[in-house]
This record gives sequence, structure tokens and C-alpha cells, in this order.
Amino acid sequence: MIRVLLVDDHALFRSSLRVRLDREDGITTIGEAGTAEQAIARARVLQPDVVLLDLVLPRKDGYAAIPELAKTSPSAKVLVVSSQTQPTAVRQAIGAGARGFVPKRSSDTELIAAIRRVAAGEQYVEPNLGARLVVDDSSPELITLSERERDVLPLLALGYTNQEVGNRLYVSVRTIDSHRATIMRKLRLETRAELVLFALAKGLIGAA
Repeated sequence: MIRVLLVDDHALFRSSLRVRLDREDGITTIGEAGTAEQAIARARVLQPDVVLLDLVLPRKDGYAAIPELAKTSPSAKVLVVSSQTQPTAVRQAIGAGARGFVPKRSSDTELIAAIRRVAAGEQYVEPNLGARLVVDDSSPELITLSERERDVLPLLALGYTNQEVGNRLYVSVRTIDSHRATIMRKLRLETRAELVLFALAKGLIGAA
């Protein structure tokens, strides 16, 4: 069972979201909070698996709350659910330690999929947001990559499967397999964790 803590300063939105989540098999809402301070206190007691966090909160914003939630509840994964969807907001949230980011306008299907993937330890950013993240082409390592490889790299780092990347770029899984192998070789990386850290360091999916 995925245990979720809802954090948003609008009670009506929390209530609506709770209804959406509690009708899903394998997901249950264990608490709500309207401020960052409440979220941190309740996460300490409830130890949720996933924290759904808005960025716009009174007094202390979501960005500041993310690292504190990590200290309070180390096993909890933060999934940002916000109307603040600028690339800078996404990068700042991921850089602060959020495991995922979806807009408030997301469909039920999108949100549930994001919760399940983040709970499973993956990193997830809604595809339209991920596509808007800017690749830093001035990096010496990235210059060695082809244009298509630079398209593939951030999507892989965001946690999309080879099939999902292929579907998004309209190419076969075999082609993505080949691009992934080439990217790993050119960047001298061996594991997916190293790929994610590289992407974060270069500002592809997080703060540079």
C-alpha cells in the first residue's frame, strides 16, 4: 500500500485530491497539511511513502520544505503537484530533492502513474514539462553527443523507459537502446544512477 501525505494550502483541492487517490487500489491518504511546517511535523509522525507537495505555501514555500521533509522522513518521496510549471521551477524542485513533478491540471491517470513510479523509486516529470527543460549545449561532454542523443539523455534521466522514450521520439526501442549505449560510452558512465547524477550536474533535470 502506498501511503500518501497531501500538502496544499487549499482545503478544497486537498479534499478533491483525497477522493481521487482513495478510490485507487494500493494507494491511501494518511494525512493532510496546509503549510510546510504542518507537513514536516506530520511527516515525522506518519512517515508516508509519498508526499504530494505544492510549491506555493504560506510562510515557507515548497522548495524550502523539500530538504526538511527528507530529513524528517528519509524514506518518503516528494512528488510536486503545482501550477508553477516553468522550467526553472521544475529544475529547482528536482534539485532540492523532489522525485517527481506534475502540473495540477494533470489527469487522474497521469497523477496516479506518477505516484506509483515515484513510490517505486523512479524519478518522474510529466512529459510536456520534461520536454521544456533546457539542455546546456555548451558542456564539453554534451558536445560529443549527437542532436538525437541530446534529446534522449534527459528523458532517460527523468526515468522514462526505453519504450516510452521511443514512443515520444517516434523511433523504435532498438534505436533507443543503441542511443543509450552510445550515450553511456561517450560520457563514460556505467549505471543509471550515474546518468541521473550527470544530468542533475549539467542542469538537464535539476539545478546546475
